[in-house]
Amino acid sequence: MVKAAFLGLGVMGAPMARHLKARGHEVTVYNRTAAKAEAWVAAHGGRAAPSPRAAAEGQDLVFCCVGNDADLRSVTLGETGAFAAMGRGTVFVDHTTASAEVARELSAAASAAGFAFLDAPVSGGQAGAENGQLTVMVGGEAAAFDRAEPVIMSFAKACRLLGPAGSGQLAKMMNQICIAGVVQGLAEAIHFGKRAGMDVEAVIEVISKGAAQSWQMENRYKTMNAGRFDFGFAVEWMRKDLGIALDEARGNGAQLPVTALVDQFYAEVVAMGGRRWDTSSLIARLEEETVRAR
Repeated sequence: MVKAAFLGLGVMGAPMARHLKARGHEVTVYNRTAAKAEAWVAAHGGRAAPSPRAAAEGQDLVFCCVGNDADLRSVTLGETGAFAAMGRGTVFVDHTTASAEVARELSAAASAAGFAFLDAPVSGGQAGAENGQLTVMVGGEAAAFDRAEPVIMSFAKACRLLGPAGSGQLAKMMNQICIAGVVQGLAEAIHFGKRAGMDVEAVIEVISKGAAQSWQMENRYKTMNAGRFDFGFAVEWMRKDLGIALDEARGNGAQLPVTALVDQFYAEVVAMGGRRWDTSSLIARLEEETVRAR
């Protein structure tokens, strides 16, 4: 068992921290909205800290899951940031989906101060966090990974070190690139089937047993067919993630035409009022265009 802090108690961070506590680890939490941290402690035990620095003081591991690069810098750097309290030999594990650039920056700062930084974004969404079934993609040093990995498995079903600092974030970009294309393809197939008068559920039952099968098909086709999007991974979060991938591609020369196009489609979903809809809401855009074409 270890002493651990968890910074950020959003829809992902709160259940991840809960799994740490349930496994018997000593957990201190911090959240920008202090009331949320106090409520978490009231529900699960542990201790709430008034700042990232106070949360990190005396810990073996410090976990983090916040919104973006700016949020990550705000909880790590500066006088009240967690890095100011990290001891030599400790490990900071960042589960934020952020840029590879900020991962490398913070890894260098940590190394200079005598502790380790792992960029460890996750896949699996809120359901994966709630059920302790996340997939964790990690960048950093092997020694730090070996110390952190058994604890990460408190809320994960898979965790792998993929290379040096930034590699976890690059892997998450690849993950989101794959998802964008798959969801758009599924949206088009369902939309096509409905326009052609097919029994969509019957067709999906058949093709999901073949080469077209995907997690998105298994878990989202029914709600997409029904036009329900009030759950899951929000469009605004996906746009943030795709923006990170597209920025990285501009720097490394990768060609991402489908990703760029799907990002534009998500912008149209936002314009329809779907900022907080699930990412499967790409089909709503197609249905909207059908209405306009009539």
